[in-house]
Amino acid sequence: MRFLRRSLTGLFLLAVTLGLLGLAAVTVGNALRQSLSDDRPGRTPEERVVAANVLTLTPGTVTPQMTAFGKVEARRTLELRSRAGGTVVWVADSFRNGLAVTEGEVLVRLDPAPAAEALALAQAGLTEARAAADEAVAAVDLARDDLAAAEAQVELRRQALARQQDLAARGAGSSQAVETAELALSAADQSVLSRRQALASAIARVDQTAVAVTRAEIALTEAERGLADTELRAGLAGRVDGVTLVTGAVVGANEVFGRIVDLLALDVAVRLSTAQFGGLLGSDGALRDALVTVRPGGAGEVTLTGRLDRVGAAVGEGQTGRLVYVAMDAAPGVETLLQPGDFVSVSIEEAALPDAAVLPATALGRNGTLLALGAEDRLEEVAVDVLRRHGDDVIIRVGSLAGRDVVSERSAFLGDGIRIRPIRPQAAADVFLTPERRAVLMALVEASQSLAEAEKTALLRALEAETVPAEMIDRLERRMDG
Repeated sequence: MRFLRRSLTGLFLLAVTLGLLGLAAVTVGNALRQSLSDDRPGRTPEERVVAANVLTLTPGTVTPQMTAFGKVEARRTLELRSRAGGTVVWVADSFRNGLAVTEGEVLVRLDPAPAAEALALAQAGLTEARAAADEAVAAVDLARDDLAAAEAQVELRRQALARQQDLAARGAGSSQAVETAELALSAADQSVLSRRQALASAIARVDQTAVAVTRAEIALTEAERGLADTELRAGLAGRVDGVTLVTGAVVGANEVFGRIVDLLALDVAVRLSTAQFGGLLGSDGALRDALVTVRPGGAGEVTLTGRLDRVGAAVGEGQTGRLVYVAMDAAPGVETLLQPGDFVSVSIEEAALPDAAVLPATALGRNGTLLALGAEDRLEEVAVDVLRRHGDDVIIRVGSLAGRDVVSERSAFLGDGIRIRPIRPQAAADVFLTPERRAVLMALVEASQSLAEAEKTALLRALEAETVPAEMIDRLERRMDG
């Protein structure tokens, strides 16, 4: 009996199982036939609305900022060289690398003994030359007196000859006396010629001694300069660099001791492309006097200012573009923030662009167009004039697009004719909800199966407030759109 009961129970369970399987097969078959049937009730397709960020185009004057990198150069650098050789006997405490010196400050002294001896010899030579000059002047005076005496003697001899000739004409004198008077006059004339030659020689001697005095004075000046050159002075104010000199060192003429760098007169050499350089030219083709902001590397938010000063005279082998020099303005601490050789970033003001607006580069399509918001929040593709590309932004000419909203971030889902739900980041963070819109959002939150009860409670409490964050509304409406 037990075997029969268990057999009947098994048959009953088998029949129930087969019945359920048959019912499932019929249900699945009906569902497939209904889905494949052409006369099934259809669902009205709905247009997909995509949310997109939009910006309002407001025309204004935009001043582009060109960003580049440059190298700091010293406008005034002075090499310190010795004019004469000698032994270093004194070095100033300030004549060390990194220390500041003032213009005219004595930095190094050489042994002055050789220069002092040369100066004494030059002074003695000048004294000797001047004595010789005085002697030559006195000799000229004596030669003139001697010539005057000789000329007086000639006059006496001529008078004597005239008397002898008069006596001979009256028969009182002799021809021999006349001849003797003539010979005496001739000798007196010869003496006058000799005295004139002596006077000319004395005058020439004066000129020679004057030249000797001039040479002696030049030698004295050189000796004084040589003594002064034993002291090396700073030719300009600045900081000392490259010093390797110590007391007792023997240096030669024209040997370099170091250099002085004027850190208050600095330039920044900036290499620009030809296109960038073209944006810095005025209507007359000359370089504009544009303001430049310089940011030293590693100085945090510290900025310095300068002005466009000049353009390099040549491009340079292996280089392209143009080399522009920026003259730095004097400012407190500039000598510590910038040093020759530093690399800095510079921002140069370009010419102001009227009727322009700045947009993210993501708003511009590859074909140079924007997606503008039209009727019923549908997009229209419009062409724009791109004035500048500046980093992640573009500067466009607004023109007839003034006041219109354009998409700030294009995507593959956006295009001409697409309807969007505009999101305006520039709008207020909290917005007011109409009662109908508030009810729809609250119903969406209550019907959500993916939110926890605590999250639902928090969202419902936030939606009951007078104003609701725009970000929350956008997130909920995005959930509505699927």
